[in-house]
Amino acid sequence: MAIQQHRNYINGKFVDRANADMIPVLNPSTEKVISEVPDSSAEVVNDAVAAAKAAQDEWRKLPAIQRANYLRQISAKIRENVPALAKALTEEQGKVQTLSEVEIAFTADYIDYMAEWARRIEGEIINSDRPGENIFLFRQPVGVVAGILPWNFPFFLIARKLGPALVTGNTLVLKPSTDTPNNAAMFVDLLDQTDVPKGVINVVYGRGSTTGNALCDNPDVGLVSFTGSVEIGSRIMGACAKNITKVNLELGGKAPAIVMADADIDKTVAAVKASRVINTGQACNCAERVYIDRRVEDEFITKFSKAMSETKYNDPGKVRDLDMGPMINKAAQKTVDDMVKRAVKDGAELVTGGSMSDVDGKGYFFQPTVLRNCEQSSEIMQEEVFGPVMPINTFDSLDEAIQRANDSKYGLTSSIYTRDIGTAMRACNDLKFGETYINREHFEAMQGFHAGVRQSGIGGADGKHGLYENTETHVVYLQS
Repeated sequence: MAIQQHRNYINGKFVDRANADMIPVLNPSTEKVISEVPDSSAEVVNDAVAAAKAAQDEWRKLPAIQRANYLRQISAKIRENVPALAKALTEEQGKVQTLSEVEIAFTADYIDYMAEWARRIEGEIINSDRPGENIFLFRQPVGVVAGILPWNFPFFLIARKLGPALVTGNTLVLKPSTDTPNNAAMFVDLLDQTDVPKGVINVVYGRGSTTGNALCDNPDVGLVSFTGSVEIGSRIMGACAKNITKVNLELGGKAPAIVMADADIDKTVAAVKASRVINTGQACNCAERVYIDRRVEDEFITKFSKAMSETKYNDPGKVRDLDMGPMINKAAQKTVDDMVKRAVKDGAELVTGGSMSDVDGKGYFFQPTVLRNCEQSSEIMQEEVFGPVMPINTFDSLDEAIQRANDSKYGLTSSIYTRDIGTAMRACNDLKFGETYINREHFEAMQGFHAGVRQSGIGGADGKHGLYENTETHVVYLQS
């Protein structure tokens, strides 16, 4: 059977690949090629941006509630196709079936949530120092938004880029990850069945070094919204500097989980495990390191390592009842394996796991792994693992735990487990992270604001504050 070759979607039409190199897409559980996408040139990207720019003026003039109605058409199409979309997501990303289904359904909910903001976008009236003058602050769209998508939650990130951008009057060019483009291709097929005006949403495939660079270089792009690694985010900032293009960057994380002596250990173990193995540990908000009160160190590690060793993993395309699937690709699998080996060499104690694995001789799997006695300054405690590996460090006081938690170049999410409200509030006040979870797993809400500090990013997403990231202000002075 011929491998499916996806086409770009520009100005409401499917566009042939125009002699572009084709990039193979692999199933990470089986290592089989399942599709191909074009590595789109700057010329193709510029066509997509031009289409978005041409459509933007009429789009922004529509009442926001009319733009919202188009969004609801998209979410309705998604809900009609949850099983097929979830199957494709599991196949190309290795996500377990239940999580794929949650991601697809949540994507539709998120688009509807952003549509609800149509009647809630607000400006301001500011008092003037002059008699007879009124000062107004309007929120205007930035124009064309370029959304560069990650591979770990690729379908949801379509909504996170699309929803707030479109409802505030922007048009959009999306670049899916070359690891997970199939879900985006299915999304485009559904989009083509709606009444969304031509040029409002465009999709171009390709590598970051070609297609991504072309998006960042285009002076008609008003905002580049990127989710991915710190390294690529830094490159995007550099590329956007030439045109002073606004950026919104959600980058890496090294989330600490602080476990106090008074915590409910059983519930804590369940929450920390859920925060580590979700999506095979490939989530920026995952718990990435544990700080455990020395008084309950042995109890926690015994129970946690048992829970991790009982994690069920396999090919999620064949087995439904799983906790996790494979790593996204061979390079990711090797990176995690190398980090674990270096940690053990540097003195960490391997409690469980620690090796690459496979299913029937195929797939980029890695065993759920627990490491104890990890030094604060070690690579495994400082650098993002992005896999099912949990390094553990002990502390003797809350001051010490908070100091070590904050000792990181990252600042996205954090958590603390305690029954004492004073301890919890101390953590809220002193942890220097964009988010803190108390006695629960790491997973943000669409009405919150998912944003990091330090090298975890610039700007944020979700809720009112994420919506306004897609706008710029226009202040008007009216003298009567």
